[in-house]
Amino acid sequence: MSNYRDIIKGPIITEKTAALKQENNTIVFSVDPKANKTQIKQAVEKIFNVKVESVNTLNAPTKRKRVGRYAGRTNRRKKAMVKLAEGSSIELN
Repeated sequence: MSNYRDIIKGPIITEKTAALKQENNTIVFSVDPKANKTQIKQAVEKIFNVKVESVNTLNAPTKRKRVGRYAGRTNRRKKAMVKLAEGSSIELN
């Protein structure tokens, strides 16, 4: 990955992720499927200027979709759950 902004696509904001943020100081991001945990950690620390404690990732499965007679699959997605160190926070609006 050449740029940190290519790794982090954006935050995932849902009720479940809002609860994670309040309880565990964990933020969920949509990331590039080829990125590994070390690259994600470095990107979050550089972009948001915070200290990252741990990173958990998961590959979301693709789904089959049909539009008329054409069949295909949705795009690959990877999520990263980033736990921030004590005293660090990110404001997402």
